[in-house]
Amino acid sequence: MKRLASPSRRHLLQGIAVTAAAWPFSSFAKEQSVKRVFITGSTDGLGRNAAVALMQEGHQVVLHARTKERAAALADLAPRALGVVIGDLASAAQTRSLADQVNKIGRMDAVIHNASIFRESSRGATPEGHAKVLAVNTLAPYMLTALIERPERLVYISSSMHRGGDDSLHDIDWVERRWDTYRAYSESKFFVTALAFAVARRWRNVFSNAVDPGWVPTKMGGPSAPDDLEEGHRTQAWLAVSDEPAAKVSGRYWHHRRTQQPAPGTLDVGFQDRLIAKLAEMTGVELG
Repeated sequence: MKRLASPSRRHLLQGIAVTAAAWPFSSFAKEQSVKRVFITGSTDGLGRNAAVALMQEGHQVVLHARTKERAAALADLAPRALGVVIGDLASAAQTRSLADQVNKIGRMDAVIHNASIFRESSRGATPEGHAKVLAVNTLAPYMLTALIERPERLVYISSSMHRGGDDSLHDIDWVERRWDTYRAYSESKFFVTALAFAVARRWRNVFSNAVDPGWVPTKMGGPSAPDDLEEGHRTQAWLAVSDEPAAKVSGRYWHHRRTQQPAPGTLDVGFQDRLIAKLAEMTGVELG
């Protein structure tokens, strides 16, 4: 005869079951599948925070560092990562190499285009002669989008400052204009936001979104940034891996897991097409 648990034992077992159900990741395998995610600029800041969060959830993450020296900052994460790739996004040649390195690891389920630079004191010049902010923040995400084997999801890190950009493509490389670091950053984020929407429209089998992580106290944001650092990485990590229907959408602009209205010019199909043509001309890479 099967022995029945006493009332007190039943209550104890029920309490354990309720508690276990509330533990984070305790039912992870049942709730969502393991994803492969590549994150650019993952040695510090929001990129690193997203990588840590995703790895804690059991996902396979490919980390990125600009140089071998910078990769030392990943020493604690590298043993648990799917891989570490090295390359300076200011260089078109190294950006191509990055894409090759990622493709050799295998197809990603998601790519988070996180790496950005801000507050450059001058235009600078990449090996190809481009303005450094434009190269890292716009040209590199475009090239990686075109060259990495097409994933299921693409997440582009934007900024509320993208609203300071516009749909003029005149002198986007800052050859004629006097350098303005804030304007250059705003334009680069305007372009990458439009890129996210262009990809969403062109690649119907890919979820492509832009995310404003907020002004958070990272190395780039500065210690006085008022937004929540913990919230800064959650939306892009969620969009990269979640199987919730709310996360499996495309062509949206997000802030703290809520959609917002982006600058109207980024949604203009004509501008998106002109931008893609301009980026293809500047990089020699076709989006497809």
